[in-house]
Amino acid sequence: MVCVNNLNLFEESNCNLVKDLDIKSQLNNIDWSFANREKAHPIESLHPYPAKFIGELPRSLIKTFNNGLPVLDPFAGSGTTLMEAQRLGLEAVGIDLNPIACLITKVKTSATPAKLLEHADDIVMSAQGRFSELELDIPNIDHWFKKDIQEAIVVLLEEIQKFKDDEGLFNVLRLSLSSILVKVSNQDSDTRYAAVEKNITAKDVFSNFLNAVKKIHKSLLARTWTLKDVQLIHANTLEVKAEDFKKDIGMVVTSPPYPNAYEYWLYHKYRMWWLGFDPLKVKEKEIGARAHFFKKNAHTEENFWHQMDGTFDLIDNVLVDKGYTAFVIGRSKIKGKIIDNADIIQDVASQHGYTETARIERVIASKSKSFNPSYGNIKTETVLVLQKQK
Repeated sequence: MVCVNNLNLFEESNCNLVKDLDIKSQLNNIDWSFANREKAHPIESLHPYPAKFIGELPRSLIKTFNNGLPVLDPFAGSGTTLMEAQRLGLEAVGIDLNPIACLITKVKTSATPAKLLEHADDIVMSAQGRFSELELDIPNIDHWFKKDIQEAIVVLLEEIQKFKDDEGLFNVLRLSLSSILVKVSNQDSDTRYAAVEKNITAKDVFSNFLNAVKKIHKSLLARTWTLKDVQLIHANTLEVKAEDFKKDIGMVVTSPPYPNAYEYWLYHKYRMWWLGFDPLKVKEKEIGARAHFFKKNAHTEENFWHQMDGTFDLIDNVLVDKGYTAFVIGRSKIKGKIIDNADIIQDVASQHGYTETARIERVIASKSKSFNPSYGNIKTETVLVLQKQK
């Protein structure tokens, strides 16, 4: 009996070794620069969002680790990983603190609302020529939005609110309006937070809104895959519990916020105000936000270590044994010092019993932009693949 058990253990060990070698071989055969990338699916550009990774990146990782179980992205952002999981016939779970990110993801991964274009036309027809008595409680609103633009946005929001009981339709309409807010504001661009004079009128708000609805509608209709279930948790990842999950997780594919790099809350600041969210609450808990690194008792790389430690506490409780995690992570610059965040994640992971399967450097597209110019000098990022050994 002992001999049989030992033989079974030996065979299982050999099987796992062969599988690990196969995983490494598959990873090594991928062109991580994606130089011959196919044209991006229109669903990827539903709404402006900073530092998105291209669909091929999570798709390649999910294909490699596919065990038929749901995929988790604990920092879901605009939902690229979740959408790619759907595209490959898998269920997915995503977590994000940013309400605009969650709205984008919901629309990307949900069914196309019926009569969307007709409802949008009706909204604009009702909104044009009428006024609102609503008093706005948005900081510096007159600096960033002309009075007639404010009025047009308010009446559109009021008309959209009439569809709140139809969640899918309501989400698409709100996302459409959100997507044009920078364009109709005095803000120079999505990546330049400065006020400039623009020749924009209330009429442009309505026409841009209709165009945004049409763009999203066309993108949603272009999906050719079955919309598998996506569970989206709008919360701080460090506060999510295993009980919040409907099912066990088969793999983790994510790109966590880099310390002192992208300002997600700032990028969507006025979108959040307009849609009724508080960006300052998002800023307070957002991992990596630059403001945390320039205040009294400023954050350091040690804070990131503890944040990733908390993330692995969650992953430990939901990921199946021998499951893989893949982190796409760049370097940060904090007070002139370059921090290799992959080293931090690897150190945290090792203390949770994970072993490294692969560590790959890939080139970041030079067109990537952010609110932190110093970050633009960092040209590569790391794909770190780890395996749970429990």
